Amino acid sequence: MLNQNFISSPLEQFEIVTIIPISIAGINLSVTNSSIFIFFAFMFMVFWFSLSFYKGSLIPTNWQSVKEIFYEITSSMIRENLGTKGEFYFPFIFSLHLFLLFCNLIGMVPYSFTVTSHIIFTFALALSIFIGVNIIGLQTHGIKFFSLFLPRGVPLIIVPLIITIELLSYVVKVFTLSIRLFANMTSGHTLLKIIAGFAWTMLSAGGLLAIFHVIPLALLVALTGLELAIAGLQAYVFTLLTCIYLNDVLDLH
Repeated sequence: MLNQNFISSPLEQFEIVTIIPISIAGINLSVTNSSIFIFFAFMFMVFWFSLSFYKGSLIPTNWQSVKEIFYEITSSMIRENLGTKGEFYFPFIFSLHLFLLFCNLIGMVPYSFTVTSHIIFTFALALSIFIGVNIIGLQTHGIKFFSLFLPRGVPLIIVPLIITIELLSYVVKVFTLSIRLFANMTSGHTLLKIIAGFAWTMLSAGGLLAIFHVIPLALLVALTGLELAIAGLQAYVFTLLTCIYLNDVLDLH
């Protein structure tokens, strides 16, 4: 029974479970494992940031050093993609980068939950950023913002086609931004679960197979390290693309 439960399904780890059922006026406001781990990610983010300021000194502590490295990575990203005009948006971009990183890393803890492995979360986040970026573009340029969908020098006869193509490619950014993060986190965690189940099956079988279970076990350790790197990389990529999209509406590329 233990063996069957352990390898029942590699997708079982992504199931959203209701912890505290709450319904108000027919609206489901239940507390789920997803919402709890979003709260955990936020609290760990605040706690880690607080540690970096604890007993701050001219010679940085380990916590200060890590925070400064992360700060510099985000700052460099903004300088390279937004220039000096990106300084105004630094608090948001820094918070977004840090929050996604903690969401991804917490998901690597055994028996935890990876909120970024759900398309509804990544899509909602990408859509809210998309809406916010467009509001910034409209506030900055007014009606000229819509010139983003019509490059200069386009013959009048193909204007409707160009506008349609540009608009579709612009809207698709929401899906590419959300799917990239969701797909990478889901596929990586699924693969780890499959290999862990394979190693457990070999160990449970006994005999010669039990000896060779160290092969998938070693592969599991290596892939866990790779998945940790991907967790950091995907948080970086999501934030980087946010900077690029923001730069597009500010400069009307």
